[in-house]
Amino acid sequence: MAELYEENFKVVSKYVHATSRGHEVIQTALGMQLLPQDYAYPYYRDDSMLLSFGCTPKDLMLQLLAKKDDPFSGGRTYYSHPSLRDDDKPKVPHQSSATGMQAIPATGAAMGFWYKESEKITDGSLSGAEAPIVVCSLGDASVTEGEIAEAFQMAALKQLPILYLIQDNGWDISANAAETRAQDAFEYAKGFHGLEAISIDGTDFIESYTEVQKVIKTIRKERRPFLVHAKVPLLNHHTSGVRMEWYRDDLEEARSRDPYPKIRKQLLDNGFTENELKEIETSASAEVRKDYEDALKAEDPKPEDLFTHDFAPTPITEETGTRSPKGAEKVVMVDCALFGIEELMKKHKECLLYGQDVGGRLGGVFREAATLAQKFGDNRVFNTPIQEAFIVGSTVGMSAVGLKPIVEVQFADYIWPGLNQLFTEVSRSCYLSNGKWPVSMILRVPIGAYGSGGPYHSSSVESIVTNIRGIKIAYPSNGADLKGLIKAAYYDPNPVVILEHKGLYWSKVPGTKGATSVEPAEDYVLPFGKAWLLQEIWKQEDVETATIVSYGMGVHWAMNATQGLRDRVEVVDLRTLHPLDEETIMKSVKKTGKCLVVTEEPSNNSFARALSGKIQEECFQFIDAPVMTIGSENMPAIPLNSTLEQTMIPSTEKVRVKLEELLEY
Repeated sequence: MAELYEENFKVVSKYVHATSRGHEVIQTALGMQLLPQDYAYPYYRDDSMLLSFGCTPKDLMLQLLAKKDDPFSGGRTYYSHPSLRDDDKPKVPHQSSATGMQAIPATGAAMGFWYKESEKITDGSLSGAEAPIVVCSLGDASVTEGEIAEAFQMAALKQLPILYLIQDNGWDISANAAETRAQDAFEYAKGFHGLEAISIDGTDFIESYTEVQKVIKTIRKERRPFLVHAKVPLLNHHTSGVRMEWYRDDLEEARSRDPYPKIRKQLLDNGFTENELKEIETSASAEVRKDYEDALKAEDPKPEDLFTHDFAPTPITEETGTRSPKGAEKVVMVDCALFGIEELMKKHKECLLYGQDVGGRLGGVFREAATLAQKFGDNRVFNTPIQEAFIVGSTVGMSAVGLKPIVEVQFADYIWPGLNQLFTEVSRSCYLSNGKWPVSMILRVPIGAYGSGGPYHSSSVESIVTNIRGIKIAYPSNGADLKGLIKAAYYDPNPVVILEHKGLYWSKVPGTKGATSVEPAEDYVLPFGKAWLLQEIWKQEDVETATIVSYGMGVHWAMNATQGLRDRVEVVDLRTLHPLDEETIMKSVKKTGKCLVVTEEPSNNSFARALSGKIQEECFQFIDAPVMTIGSENMPAIPLNSTLEQTMIPSTEKVRVKLEELLEY
C-alpha cells in the first residue's frame, strides 16, 4: 500500500495520509490478539493494525480518497482515523488528529469497564480469558503531552484494564527524540506506581507477539494497566505533506532495521518456502491494486451529506410530567439539581458522577452532590485528581462502553484545561464517526459572579462554549428548569454542558427569589430548545414596547428592571443556548418592535452580541430601534473588591437604565 501511494502520489496526496511502514510488525502482532469485545484507540499511523482487525485495503483507501462509502467517517476525516462498531471486530471509537488526545478517552473506556465490574453491571459471560481490555496506541512524541500524564495517573490510581502501546520511531515530525524528550516512554512510565512497563523490539514479530500475548493475558486476568514500549523505525514520510528527504539524516540506519526482511526470514525458518512467500506478496500486491482502482471509482459525498449526524436524534422533544406538584414545597436551585440527579441514579445503574471534591467528605464545593456518595457508594460518586482534561475527555470512553457520566468542573474559570477534550473528542465524535459514536454525557459548570469571587471564580464562558459545535448547552434561571433540563440531558444521547449560575443556587443575591421553585415531580422533563416567555404582553400600537432576551442571572435583572413597566415589556428566558429557540425570540421582537439582550459576559464579541445581530437581521423590517445589548464591562477579569465587582457586572439598575433608553429611542 505504501509503495502504491508513492507511485500515485499526485492522486492520493490530494488529502493528507501517513503509512505504518516500519511499524507494521508490532501493530499486526497486537491487532491479531484483540477480540470483538475489546476497545481499541489506534492513531493515524496504524493502518497495519486496522488490517489485522479485519479491515480491507479498500476500507482504508475509501477514507484515503475521502469517499462517501468510507466506512469510518463518510469522507469527513483523515486517512487512518478509524471508527468502527462492527460485531466481529474490536470496537474503535472516534479519536481526533490532536496527538495523544486519545489517551484520555481510551482510559475513560477502561474506567468504564472498572466501574461496570465493580458494580456488577457487566456481562458476566465475559470474564477471565475473555474479559475486555482497552488498547491505546500512541507515538513516542505524544508522551510529552500533559494529557498523557493525566491518563497514566488515573490508570495507575484506579488500576484500569488498559494497554498503552507506544510506537517509538525516535521522531516527532522534524524534531528528534534527543531534542524533545528527557527519557523514553518506558523510563517515563516508571514514575507512575502501578503502571507496569516493558520495552521490546517492535521489528521482531515473534518477540512482539509473545510479549504482547503475555501482557494481554495478564490484563484480562488481573485488571491492571501496562505500557509496551516498542522500538521501531519510520521508513516512510511523516505524512504525504512532510517528506522524509526534507529533514531525515538517519534513513540508512532506519532501513537497516526494516521489519520486513526479518519477518520473511522468520517465516522461512518456520517452514514456509520461498515460493509461498512470493505467492503471498504477489497476491497482496494484486489485491491492493484492485482495491485502489475500485476506491478511485467510488462515489464522492454529495453536498447534502454535509448536514447529517451533527447530533444523534433525541427522544426528548416535548415538555412532559408535572412541573408544580400540588402541596410540594419550594426548594432552592441547587437542591433541584441534587434531587434530580439522585432520582436518575436510583433508576439507572449506568449513571455515575465524578469530579473534584464531589465525593463523600464534601459533596461538592457548592454541596451540589451532598449525600450522593453515601447513598450510592464510592464507585458511583467519586473524587478525581485535579485533572479537568481527564474529567471532560474520559466521558467519551465512558459513553462508548454504555455508561452515562455526569461530571463537574468546580468553576467555569477552570474549564480551560478541559476545552481541548471538549472540542476535539467530545463534540466531534458523532459527526466524524458518521453517527456511530455519539457521546452521551453531562458536564456541569458552576458559572458567574457572586459574592466577591474574584478573577478566578467569577467568569462567564458561554461565548467560548457556544462556539464549540456538536454540544448542547443549557443555562437555566431557576430550579424547576434546571431539574427538567438535567432529566432531558440524561436521556439525550448527545453531550450536554449545563451552566449553573452559582449566585442563583441559594437565591442569596437580592432579587433572585424567583430562582427557587416548587420542586418538579420525578417525571418532569423539559426539552432543549424551548424558551420560556416569562413575561408576556399584548401587541400595542399606542405605546412603545420592547422584548428583553436573557438567560441565567440576566433573567432576574430583566424581571426586576421591568417593575412598573410589565405591561410594556416581554421577557424571554432562553433556558438553552444550543439549540436556541429562535422562533419564540423573533415572534416576540416582531410583536414589540424593540429588543434588549442582557448577558453577564462582557458584551464585545460575545454570544449575546451575535444573538443581537441575528435578531436585527431577522426582524429589521419590524423594529423601531437598534437591537441593544448590555453586559459586563469589557475588562480582562472580574476584580476581587466588591465595589469593583459591582461596577464590572450588570445589575437591575443598569438594565433599567438601558431599557428606558431603548423604550424612549
